[in-house]
Amino acid sequence: MRIEDYALIGDMQSAALVGIDGSVDWLCLPRFDSPSCFTRLLGDESNGFWRLAAAGRDRAVRRAYLEDTLILETVWETETGAARVIDFMPPRHANPDMVRIVEGLSGTVDMTTEIRIRFDYGRIVPWVRRIDGHLHAIGGPDSVWIHSPVPLKGGGFRHTAAFTVSAGQRLPFVFTWHPSHQPQPEVIDPIEEFVETRRLWEEWVSRCEHQGRWREAVVRSLITLKALTYSPTGGIVAAPTTSLPEHLGGVRNWDYRYCWLRDAAMTLDALTGSGYVEEAGAWRTWLLRAIAGRPEDIQVLYGVAGERRLPELTLDWLPGYEGSRPVRLGNGAAGQLQLDIYGEVVNALYEARREGLAADSHTWALIGKLMRYLEHNWDQPDEGLWEVRGPRRHFVHSKVLVWVAFDRMVRSVEELGREGPVERWRAIRDRIHAEVCDKGYDPARNTFTQSYGSHELDASLLLIPIVGFLPPDDPRVVGTIEAIERELLVDGFVLRYPVAEDNAVDGLPGGEGAFLACSFWLAQARAMIGRKDEAIELFERLLELRNDVGLLAEEYDPGAERQLGNFPQAFSHIHLIRTALALS
Repeated sequence: MRIEDYALIGDMQSAALVGIDGSVDWLCLPRFDSPSCFTRLLGDESNGFWRLAAAGRDRAVRRAYLEDTLILETVWETETGAARVIDFMPPRHANPDMVRIVEGLSGTVDMTTEIRIRFDYGRIVPWVRRIDGHLHAIGGPDSVWIHSPVPLKGGGFRHTAAFTVSAGQRLPFVFTWHPSHQPQPEVIDPIEEFVETRRLWEEWVSRCEHQGRWREAVVRSLITLKALTYSPTGGIVAAPTTSLPEHLGGVRNWDYRYCWLRDAAMTLDALTGSGYVEEAGAWRTWLLRAIAGRPEDIQVLYGVAGERRLPELTLDWLPGYEGSRPVRLGNGAAGQLQLDIYGEVVNALYEARREGLAADSHTWALIGKLMRYLEHNWDQPDEGLWEVRGPRRHFVHSKVLVWVAFDRMVRSVEELGREGPVERWRAIRDRIHAEVCDKGYDPARNTFTQSYGSHELDASLLLIPIVGFLPPDDPRVVGTIEAIERELLVDGFVLRYPVAEDNAVDGLPGGEGAFLACSFWLAQARAMIGRKDEAIELFERLLELRNDVGLLAEEYDPGAERQLGNFPQAFSHIHLIRTALALS
């Protein structure tokens, strides 16, 4: 199936992808970054899945989330009747659960199910036995129980069932994971959990303050961002998947099941802008734990509990999504220098304070130490926003966001009553601004460039007016937007940067799709320079790229007309929200 054929369910500690064919093809337990027990997404049927569908039907006729929730309803129709499957993961109790309820809508429907549990990313075939009418699978540290009134028949390292559901009838399946050394967990009541899960999501959405033109899209994106939050710690993962390719058959396949400071800070900004200040407080607490220590040891990304060692390795037994290898675990970008993260973090905390988050002296002291480190290192080359694996450069975007860090610290003193060396921060801010305008700008072409002295463009330059580095009516801003429109558009969508044949910039072979966040930036930038009709036209075209349940991956291939990259992608949904708020 295409990437956009999947929907997300989750319990704010982990998540599953459910295909339009009724198959759960990806599920990591007990955390987002744990080994998966269903891995067909990156392999084949032998790597594990759980399909629940009408007999003889390859795809459901329609599906949708129950309004303002993360509960998925998939409708199947046959010649004899109609049924729906309700998929969700209830708020976690002692152990993670996934619930699938088959409900008859009319007549009778013949249903089938097939379950292949494969622990450790599809590698371990568990030992399965039947205990008191329920299935128990165990393999190494993992153990799963499956409870259902529908009898499951074993054979060929899988379990299957064929059954009939009639109008008004409900047949539930409950899938529960727990550490294999612990006793059997208590069985939850799936109907009670459905009611409670629905109530919790609807109550959370009711706090949304956005009432603008695109509220439905904003709410769905907010729910998605909330689903990507690891609730025990407040950390926010970039996506619930690994190694979904940016180029089909290529090597640009990365593990996104971690907490990038940049992505999390932007998520925080999107949430606080919509009225969710409580989430800002939880994230701030996670941040303080994660980056505690020496300022020079701050990382680009962390594990959901603040883990720092995230070594990158490959899973050679998996062929990858549509042959896109390697399949990677961990992320080597954790060891990179990306100076823009300082600006994103400081800006997010500044905006959260403006939105009502209470002041915290510990946070201010820690950020002050980070700023002292930045004072002596802002002028270093880095790997930049896009985590290039080529040589370090003086990326213009990195320098602009360093300017943001000092600017927001100055504003925190001047506007929010904080104390700090404001004159020194102001002087460094002005020095950075002058250097960027001198070394990062090409007067002959009237555009800023990707890095000092380069000729390449970069979509991140669209953020120059958005973050307030220059006013929108500055001729250099207008010239940069127009240059990006000339050189980085593909069928109206924005590439991150030109992928050179010699791979001199990012050090990787192959191309990639249009980066969706960049296209949202263009919509926002167009509006800021007075081209609001064009901005709205592009924004609504981007909304049309969402799949049938409102989700976006990282990139889009205009030629193949399909989504690419890890899914659903927080970065895309963040900028959908921010652009909607700006255009509203």
